[in-house]
Amino acid sequence: MPWRGTKDPYRIWLSEVMLQQTRVETVKRYWDRFLACFPTVTALAAAPEQAVLKAWEGLGYYRRARNLHQAAKLVLSQHAGEVPSDEASFRALPGVGDYTAGAVLSIAFGFPLPAVDGNVVRVLCRLDDVHDDPARPQAASRLRARAAALVDRRRPGDWTQAVMELGATVCLPREPRCLLCPVAAHCEGRRAGTAATLPRKVPRRAPHEWRHACAVVRRAGRLLLVRRPEEGLLGGMWELPSGDIAGEPLERAVPRLLEQTTGLVAAYDRELGRVDHAFTHARLTLAVCAVRAPRGRVRSNRAAWCGPGDLARLPLSVVARKTLDLVDAKG
Repeated sequence: MPWRGTKDPYRIWLSEVMLQQTRVETVKRYWDRFLACFPTVTALAAAPEQAVLKAWEGLGYYRRARNLHQAAKLVLSQHAGEVPSDEASFRALPGVGDYTAGAVLSIAFGFPLPAVDGNVVRVLCRLDDVHDDPARPQAASRLRARAAALVDRRRPGDWTQAVMELGATVCLPREPRCLLCPVAAHCEGRRAGTAATLPRKVPRRAPHEWRHACAVVRRAGRLLLVRRPEEGLLGGMWELPSGDIAGEPLERAVPRLLEQTTGLVAAYDRELGRVDHAFTHARLTLAVCAVRAPRGRVRSNRAAWCGPGDLARLPLSVVARKTLDLVDAKG
Protein backbone atom coordinates (compact mmCIF):
# COMPACT_ATOMS: atom_id res chain seq x y z
CA MET A 1 0.00 0.00 0.00
CA PRO A 2 1.77 3.17 -1.17
CA TRP A 3 0.49 5.33 1.69
CA ARG A 4 2.25 3.09 4.21
CA GLY A 5 5.62 4.47 3.06
CA THR A 6 4.95 8.13 3.88
CA LYS A 7 4.66 10.38 6.90
CA ASP A 8 3.03 13.17 4.87
CA PRO A 9 -0.17 13.87 6.85
CA TYR A 10 -2.05 15.00 3.71
CA ARG A 11 -1.32 11.75 1.87
CA ILE A 12 -2.17 9.64 4.91
CA TRP A 13 -5.37 11.61 5.47
CA LEU A 14 -6.38 11.16 1.83
CA SER A 15 -5.83 7.39 2.03
CA GLU A 16 -7.87 7.05 5.20
CA VAL A 17 -10.79 9.01 3.75
CA MET A 18 -10.71 6.92 0.56
CA LEU A 19 -10.48 3.63 2.46
CA GLN A 20 -13.76 4.21 4.29
CA GLN A 21 -16.18 1.61 2.86
CA THR A 22 -13.90 0.96 -0.12
CA ARG A 23 -11.58 -1.94 -0.99
CA VAL A 24 -7.82 -1.42 -0.76
CA GLU A 25 -7.18 -2.51 -4.35
CA THR A 26 -9.63 0.10 -5.61
CA VAL A 27 -8.14 2.85 -3.44
CA LYS A 28 -4.61 2.21 -4.72
CA ARG A 29 -5.64 3.36 -8.20
CA TYR A 30 -7.59 6.36 -7.02
CA TRP A 31 -4.99 7.52 -4.48
CA ASP A 32 -2.27 7.79 -7.14
CA ARG A 33 -4.61 9.46 -9.63
CA PHE A 34 -5.95 11.96 -7.11
CA LEU A 35 -2.45 12.95 -5.98
CA ALA A 36 -1.39 13.46 -9.60
CA CYS A 37 -4.17 16.08 -9.82
CA PHE A 38 -3.80 17.55 -6.31
CA PRO A 39 -0.31 16.72 -4.94
CA THR A 40 -0.63 18.97 -1.88
CA VAL A 41 -3.35 20.17 0.42
CA THR A 42 -2.83 23.65 -1.04
CA ALA A 43 -3.45 22.36 -4.57
CA LEU A 44 -6.62 20.63 -3.39
CA ALA A 45 -7.86 23.78 -1.66
CA ALA A 46 -7.36 25.83 -4.84
CA ALA A 47 -9.18 23.37 -7.12
CA PRO A 48 -12.80 23.82 -8.29
CA GLU A 49 -15.21 21.41 -6.63
CA GLN A 50 -16.20 19.90 -9.98
CA ALA A 51 -12.56 19.00 -10.67
CA VAL A 52 -12.31 17.32 -7.25
CA LEU A 53 -15.48 15.31 -7.86
CA LYS A 54 -14.20 14.32 -11.31
CA ALA A 55 -11.00 12.92 -9.78
CA TRP A 56 -13.18 11.05 -7.24
CA GLU A 57 -15.58 9.77 -9.92
CA GLY A 58 -16.45 6.09 -9.47
CA LEU A 59 -15.15 5.86 -5.89
CA GLY A 60 -18.60 6.59 -4.44
CA TYR A 61 -19.67 8.28 -1.20
CA TYR A 62 -19.03 11.68 -2.78
CA ARG A 63 -19.66 13.55 0.44
CA ARG A 64 -16.21 12.32 1.50
CA ALA A 65 -14.62 14.20 -1.41
CA ARG A 66 -16.63 17.35 -0.76
CA ASN A 67 -15.76 17.30 2.96
CA LEU A 68 -12.08 16.75 2.17
CA HIS A 69 -12.15 19.66 -0.27
CA GLN A 70 -13.78 21.96 2.30
CA ALA A 71 -11.31 20.79 4.95
CA ALA A 72 -8.37 21.58 2.65
CA LYS A 73 -9.68 25.13 2.25
CA LEU A 74 -9.79 25.53 6.03
CA VAL A 75 -6.27 24.11 6.37
CA LEU A 76 -5.10 26.76 3.90
CA SER A 77 -7.00 29.66 5.47
CA GLN A 78 -6.63 28.78 9.16
CA HIS A 79 -3.41 26.73 9.37
CA ALA A 80 -1.18 28.24 6.67
CA GLY A 81 -1.52 25.16 4.49
CA GLU A 82 -0.16 22.76 7.12
CA VAL A 83 -2.36 19.87 8.27
CA PRO A 84 -2.86 20.61 12.00
CA SER A 85 -1.07 18.22 14.31
CA ASP A 86 -3.13 18.97 17.43
CA GLU A 87 -6.18 16.83 18.01
CA ALA A 88 -8.72 19.61 18.58
CA SER A 89 -7.84 21.49 15.38
CA PHE A 90 -7.76 18.37 13.24
CA ARG A 91 -11.08 17.09 14.62
CA ALA A 92 -12.69 20.44 13.82
CA LEU A 93 -12.20 19.90 10.07
CA PRO A 94 -15.20 18.73 7.99
CA GLY A 95 -15.55 14.97 7.74
CA VAL A 96 -13.05 14.15 10.50
CA GLY A 97 -14.44 11.74 13.08
CA ASP A 98 -12.93 9.45 15.71
CA TYR A 99 -11.49 6.96 13.25
CA THR A 100 -9.92 9.48 10.85
CA ALA A 101 -8.46 11.52 13.71
CA GLY A 102 -6.96 8.44 15.35
CA ALA A 103 -5.50 7.05 12.14
CA VAL A 104 -3.96 10.27 10.82
CA LEU A 105 -2.68 11.66 14.11
CA SER A 106 -1.14 8.36 15.22
CA ILE A 107 0.48 7.48 11.88
CA ALA A 108 1.58 10.95 10.77
CA PHE A 109 2.34 12.61 14.10
CA GLY A 110 2.84 9.80 16.62
CA PHE A 111 -0.12 10.63 18.85
CA PRO A 112 -1.14 7.65 21.06
CA LEU A 113 -4.71 7.56 19.76
CA PRO A 114 -6.72 4.49 18.68
CA ALA A 115 -8.16 4.12 15.20
CA VAL A 116 -11.13 1.76 15.38
CA ASP A 117 -12.35 0.57 11.98
CA GLY A 118 -14.26 -2.61 11.10
CA ASN A 119 -11.10 -4.72 11.10
CA VAL A 120 -10.07 -3.47 14.54
CA VAL A 121 -13.58 -4.04 15.93
CA ARG A 122 -13.42 -7.66 14.75
CA VAL A 123 -10.00 -8.20 16.36
CA LEU A 124 -11.12 -6.71 19.68
CA CYS A 125 -14.41 -8.62 19.81
CA ARG A 126 -12.56 -11.90 19.29
CA LEU A 127 -9.67 -11.01 21.58
CA ASP A 128 -12.02 -10.35 24.53
CA ASP A 129 -14.88 -12.68 23.41
CA VAL A 130 -17.31 -9.75 23.20
CA HIS A 131 -20.85 -10.84 22.26
CA ASP A 132 -22.54 -7.41 22.24
CA ASP A 133 -23.46 -5.85 18.92
CA PRO A 134 -20.52 -3.45 18.30
CA ALA A 135 -22.86 -1.03 16.51
CA ARG A 136 -24.64 -0.28 19.78
CA PRO A 137 -23.34 2.92 21.43
CA GLN A 138 -22.37 1.32 24.76
CA ALA A 139 -20.52 -1.54 23.10
CA ALA A 140 -18.79 0.83 20.67
CA SER A 141 -17.65 3.02 23.57
CA ARG A 142 -16.22 0.02 25.44
CA LEU A 143 -14.37 -1.21 22.35
CA ARG A 144 -12.88 2.23 21.76
CA ALA A 145 -11.72 2.40 25.38
CA ARG A 146 -10.16 -1.05 25.02
CA ALA A 147 -8.39 0.02 21.82
CA ALA A 148 -7.07 3.15 23.55
CA ALA A 149 -5.70 1.08 26.43
CA LEU A 150 -3.84 -1.22 24.03
CA VAL A 151 -2.11 1.50 21.96
CA ASP A 152 1.68 1.23 22.09
CA ARG A 153 2.77 4.64 23.37
CA ARG A 154 6.26 4.30 21.87
CA ARG A 155 5.12 3.47 18.32
CA PRO A 156 1.44 4.37 18.03
CA GLY A 157 1.49 4.72 14.23
CA ASP A 158 3.00 1.28 13.72
CA TRP A 159 0.55 -0.13 16.25
CA THR A 160 -2.43 1.42 14.44
CA GLN A 161 -1.36 -0.05 11.11
CA ALA A 162 -0.47 -3.43 12.61
CA VAL A 163 -3.89 -3.95 14.22
CA MET A 164 -5.64 -2.89 11.02
CA GLU A 165 -3.56 -5.35 8.99
CA LEU A 166 -4.11 -8.11 11.54
CA GLY A 167 -7.84 -7.78 10.92
CA ALA A 168 -7.47 -7.44 7.16
CA THR A 169 -5.13 -10.38 6.58
CA VAL A 170 -5.36 -12.83 9.50
CA CYS A 171 -8.43 -12.22 11.67
CA LEU A 172 -10.71 -12.57 8.66
CA PRO A 173 -14.51 -12.25 8.87
CA ARG A 174 -15.58 -15.79 7.95
CA GLU A 175 -12.49 -17.95 8.35
CA PRO A 176 -10.04 -16.47 10.85
CA ARG A 177 -6.50 -17.80 10.35
CA CYS A 178 -5.96 -18.48 14.03
CA LEU A 179 -2.92 -20.75 13.51
CA LEU A 180 -1.05 -17.80 11.98
CA CYS A 181 -2.22 -15.19 14.47
CA PRO A 182 0.51 -13.56 16.58
CA VAL A 183 -1.94 -12.94 19.45
CA ALA A 184 -3.71 -16.31 19.36
CA ALA A 185 -2.42 -17.20 22.84
CA HIS A 186 -4.25 -14.16 24.27
CA CYS A 187 -7.50 -14.60 22.31
CA GLU A 188 -10.51 -15.40 24.52
CA GLY A 189 -12.70 -15.99 21.47
CA ARG A 190 -10.34 -18.69 20.18
CA ARG A 191 -10.21 -20.30 23.61
CA ALA A 192 -14.03 -20.34 23.81
CA GLY A 193 -14.44 -21.55 20.23
CA THR A 194 -16.51 -18.49 19.31
CA ALA A 195 -14.00 -16.48 17.25
CA ALA A 196 -15.51 -17.31 13.86
CA THR A 197 -18.96 -16.16 15.03
CA LEU A 198 -17.81 -12.75 16.28
CA PRO A 199 -18.55 -9.92 16.18
CA ARG A 200 -22.27 -10.40 16.69
CA LYS A 201 -24.46 -8.09 14.66
CA VAL A 202 -28.17 -7.40 14.48
CA PRO A 203 -29.45 -8.53 11.05
CA ARG A 204 -29.74 -5.69 8.58
CA ARG A 205 -33.07 -4.55 7.31
CA ALA A 206 -33.89 -5.39 3.73
CA PRO A 207 -32.73 -2.58 1.41
CA HIS A 208 -35.25 -0.13 0.03
CA GLU A 209 -36.38 -0.65 -3.55
CA TRP A 210 -36.26 2.54 -5.64
CA ARG A 211 -37.98 2.73 -9.01
CA HIS A 212 -36.93 5.81 -10.94
CA ALA A 213 -36.92 6.97 -14.54
CA CYS A 214 -34.70 9.32 -16.53
CA ALA A 215 -35.24 11.26 -19.75
CA VAL A 216 -32.88 11.15 -22.71
CA VAL A 217 -33.23 14.58 -24.32
CA ARG A 218 -31.19 15.46 -27.41
CA ARG A 219 -30.74 18.77 -29.19
CA ALA A 220 -28.18 19.58 -31.91
CA GLY A 221 -26.13 16.50 -31.09
CA ARG A 222 -26.00 17.20 -27.36
CA LEU A 223 -27.61 15.58 -24.34
CA LEU A 224 -29.34 17.40 -21.53
CA LEU A 225 -27.78 16.73 -18.12
CA VAL A 226 -28.58 18.08 -14.67
CA ARG A 227 -26.41 18.53 -11.61
CA ARG A 228 -27.67 16.98 -8.38
CA PRO A 229 -28.04 19.13 -5.24
CA GLU A 230 -24.88 19.41 -3.15
CA GLU A 231 -26.54 17.81 -0.15
CA GLY A 232 -27.74 14.23 -0.24
CA LEU A 233 -26.94 11.15 -2.29
CA LEU A 234 -24.43 11.69 -5.14
CA GLY A 235 -24.25 15.37 -4.25
CA GLY A 236 -22.86 17.61 -6.98
CA MET A 237 -22.66 14.87 -9.62
CA TRP A 238 -24.19 15.12 -13.11
CA GLU A 239 -26.81 12.80 -14.61
CA LEU A 240 -29.74 12.67 -17.02
CA PRO A 241 -32.92 14.36 -15.70
CA SER A 242 -34.46 11.77 -13.41
CA GLY A 243 -36.60 11.07 -10.39
CA ASP A 244 -39.02 8.77 -8.60
CA ILE A 245 -41.86 7.62 -10.86
CA ALA A 246 -44.09 7.04 -7.80
CA GLY A 247 -45.95 4.18 -9.49
CA GLU A 248 -46.98 6.31 -12.47
CA PRO A 249 -46.91 4.91 -16.00
CA LEU A 250 -43.72 6.00 -17.77
CA GLU A 251 -45.79 7.84 -20.39
CA ARG A 252 -46.90 10.32 -17.72
CA ALA A 253 -44.00 10.18 -15.27
CA VAL A 254 -41.13 10.95 -17.68
CA PRO A 255 -42.60 14.20 -19.14
CA ARG A 256 -43.52 15.27 -15.59
CA LEU A 257 -39.98 14.66 -14.28
CA LEU A 258 -38.43 16.46 -17.23
CA GLU A 259 -40.59 19.54 -16.80
CA GLN A 260 -40.05 19.62 -13.04
CA THR A 261 -36.26 19.37 -13.27
CA THR A 262 -35.54 21.47 -16.37
CA GLY A 263 -38.67 23.32 -17.47
CA LEU A 264 -38.72 21.57 -20.84
CA VAL A 265 -41.95 20.14 -22.24
CA ALA A 266 -41.64 16.95 -24.30
CA ALA A 267 -43.63 13.89 -25.34
CA TYR A 268 -42.75 10.41 -24.17
CA ASP A 269 -41.26 8.26 -26.93
CA ARG A 270 -40.09 4.87 -25.69
CA GLU A 271 -38.14 3.00 -23.03
CA LEU A 272 -34.56 2.25 -24.13
CA GLY A 273 -33.79 -0.15 -21.30
CA ARG A 274 -33.20 -0.38 -17.56
CA VAL A 275 -30.20 0.15 -15.30
CA ASP A 276 -29.87 -1.65 -11.96
CA HIS A 277 -27.57 -0.37 -9.23
CA ALA A 278 -27.04 -1.28 -5.57
CA PHE A 279 -26.37 1.38 -2.96
CA THR A 280 -25.50 0.59 0.66
CA HIS A 281 -29.11 0.93 1.81
CA ALA A 282 -31.14 0.65 -1.38
CA ARG A 283 -31.48 -1.01 -4.78
CA LEU A 284 -32.26 1.23 -7.72
CA THR A 285 -34.05 0.25 -10.93
CA LEU A 286 -33.84 3.11 -13.43
CA ALA A 287 -35.96 3.14 -16.59
CA VAL A 288 -34.06 4.99 -19.32
CA CYS A 289 -36.56 6.67 -21.61
CA ALA A 290 -36.30 8.68 -24.83
CA VAL A 291 -38.52 11.69 -25.41
CA ARG A 292 -39.38 13.52 -28.62
CA ALA A 293 -40.05 17.11 -29.66
CA PRO A 294 -38.65 18.90 -26.59
CA ARG A 295 -39.99 22.47 -26.50
CA GLY A 296 -39.04 25.62 -24.67
CA ARG A 297 -35.95 26.84 -22.88
CA VAL A 298 -34.16 25.14 -20.01
CA ARG A 299 -35.22 27.02 -16.90
CA SER A 300 -32.78 25.50 -14.41
CA ASN A 301 -29.27 26.78 -13.69
CA ARG A 302 -28.38 23.20 -12.74
CA ALA A 303 -29.02 21.87 -16.26
CA ALA A 304 -26.76 22.03 -19.33
CA TRP A 305 -26.58 20.75 -22.89
CA CYS A 306 -23.50 18.52 -23.06
CA GLY A 307 -21.44 17.22 -25.95
CA PRO A 308 -18.80 14.44 -25.82
CA GLY A 309 -16.13 16.82 -24.51
CA ASP A 310 -18.36 17.91 -21.65
CA LEU A 311 -19.12 14.31 -20.68
CA ALA A 312 -15.39 13.64 -20.40
CA ARG A 313 -14.95 16.67 -18.14
CA LEU A 314 -17.99 16.57 -15.85
CA PRO A 315 -18.10 14.35 -12.74
CA LEU A 316 -20.52 11.48 -13.36
CA SER A 317 -21.64 8.84 -10.88
CA VAL A 318 -21.42 5.12 -11.65
CA VAL A 319 -25.20 5.13 -12.21
CA ALA A 320 -24.88 7.98 -14.71
CA ARG A 321 -22.07 6.16 -16.53
CA LYS A 322 -24.16 3.01 -16.76
CA THR A 323 -27.06 5.06 -18.09
CA LEU A 324 -24.97 6.81 -20.74
CA ASP A 325 -23.45 3.49 -21.81
CA LEU A 326 -26.96 2.16 -22.38
CA VAL A 327 -27.88 5.28 -24.36
CA ASP A 328 -24.76 4.87 -26.52
CA ALA A 329 -25.55 1.20 -27.12
CA LYS A 330 -29.09 2.07 -28.26
CA GLY A 331 -27.80 4.78 -30.59
